[in-house]
Amino acid sequence: MAITIDKKIIAYSVVKPEGAARPESGTTVPTQPGVVQMHEKVERPEVLMGRTYKVKTPLSDHALYITINDIILNSGTEHEMRRPFEIFINSKAMEHFQWIVALTRIISAVFRKGGDSTFLVEEMRSVFDPKGGYFKKGGKYMPSLVAEIGDVIESHMRFIGLLKADELDEHQRQLIEEHRNKYEASMKAVEDTGASSFPPEATLCSKCQTKAVIVMDGCLTCLNCGDSKCS
Repeated sequence: MAITIDKKIIAYSVVKPEGAARPESGTTVPTQPGVVQMHEKVERPEVLMGRTYKVKTPLSDHALYITINDIILNSGTEHEMRRPFEIFINSKAMEHFQWIVALTRIISAVFRKGGDSTFLVEEMRSVFDPKGGYFKKGGKYMPSLVAEIGDVIESHMRFIGLLKADELDEHQRQLIEEHRNKYEASMKAVEDTGASSFPPEATLCSKCQTKAVIVMDGCLTCLNCGDSKCS
């Protein structure tokens, strides 16, 4: 039926079918009907599964214990996913108490906000201590304590499948294996002192931050990640 408009239009609105749900401000609309995505309105269950990581640094006599709890979304369906929900850091050392508490609350808020939270890893690993960083066991360089916390978060995200592991191709693995065998006689690993399993003359790799770069065939090559200046 035609409707004749005989008055001036001063406003208009879009009418949706009755019962259609409107997404609340700040929430993430699911990409598929019935699939729950992570967003800040998701309520915390009574029980969450998680993992606790022990971090011992030369900056303190006491270790840090980092616990990351995950929430399972769409449990029992083909869309089931495990996402980080909250983080806690505990230690006997109290010198970093205030900023660690603040950091855990901010990180937990980012987890619960939803969307891509993997950016936290790169941001935290880019924090440098003005007093200088340190080498952890295995020879990997950590520019700050915040960077090591970011490294733990990265490890956890890889564990739950949120980040994919960087894999070397067959040629790189074969090359590294050959040269590791060549230098095996000179390699010494002392667990208590955190000595590296790489040659003592190895230098720091700018890609993987590990003291594993040596000169092979006239070219600087990393025995840990395979990065080469000649490739």
